[in-house]
Parts: sequence; structure tokens; C-alpha cells
Amino acid sequence: MTEEPRPPLPPFDAETAVRKVRMAEDAWNTRNPERVSLAYTADSVWRNRAEFLSGRDAIVQFLTRKWHRELDYRLIKELWAFHGNRIAVRFAYEWRDDSGQWFRSYGNENWAFDAHGFMQQRIASINDLPIRENERKYHWPLGRRPDDHPGLSELGL
Repeated sequence: MTEEPRPPLPPFDAETAVRKVRMAEDAWNTRNPERVSLAYTADSVWRNRAEFLSGRDAIVQFLTRKWHRELDYRLIKELWAFHGNRIAVRFAYEWRDDSGQWFRSYGNENWAFDAHGFMQQRIASINDLPIRENERKYHWPLGRRPDDHPGLSELGL
């Protein structure tokens, strides 16, 4: 069975690239590994920090581990650049560990999509900064970032 395309499809323009980035942000903010994995090709290849993985099953396992460790996760992504079937984003997310220590994780991702709009490659570089709880900038209820919440640039990140 062939999967239905996941618009917007490449080649991307400014509007469709921004929409694809927000769709990814919204999906990741659900913290639902199965839902997130459906945006990737069945054989998608990832590098996340120093971890290399391939395929939806590996993505689900990775994200399950991630969100078990990164509690109260809230993410903002912002388009950096696009061309053809590729999108580059920068992002920052806030989370706490099980001891209550808060972090803001900063990073960049390079994405490549197939002709049907599924991400076939994701390369992520990420750094974690311990922060105090009163330094947090993301205070919306868990889930999708509200449309009126500032993005990275507006927050000075």
C-alpha cells in the first residue's frame, strides 16, 4: 500500500517551507512518537547528536526514550533556509529532568524530503544549557504552541 503524500511537497517556497516547519514543531510538541514517525520515510536516516538511526521503528524507540527523559518538553522551530527539497531550521526547546533541573536545548537541523513530502534525512546538532526555572521562556500548556506565542527571534533566542 502506498502512503498518501504529506503536503506541502517539494520544491519548497518561503510559504510552504514555513508551513512544513510549523507542522513539524506541532507534531513534536505532541510528544507522541508514533505520530511524529509518520512524517518520515519508512527508511529515514537520522543523526541526532552522536546517535545514528534509520527507519520508523528506530525513530519511535528514540523518541520514546527522549520524552521519558525530557519532561515537560516544549519546542519552537524556525525556518533558517530552504532550497528544492531541503529545509534548514534552528530550534530551541525547554525541558526538565526527573530531578527538577531545567534545560534549554539549542540546535540546528538539516532536512531532506522525498517527492511525496516525507522526510528522508534528518541531521540534528544540539547543545543543552542548564537554566533556572525562573529563566524559562516557554509557559504555554503542554501541546501545540499557541499562535500568539512569540517565536525564537521574538524571544531573542
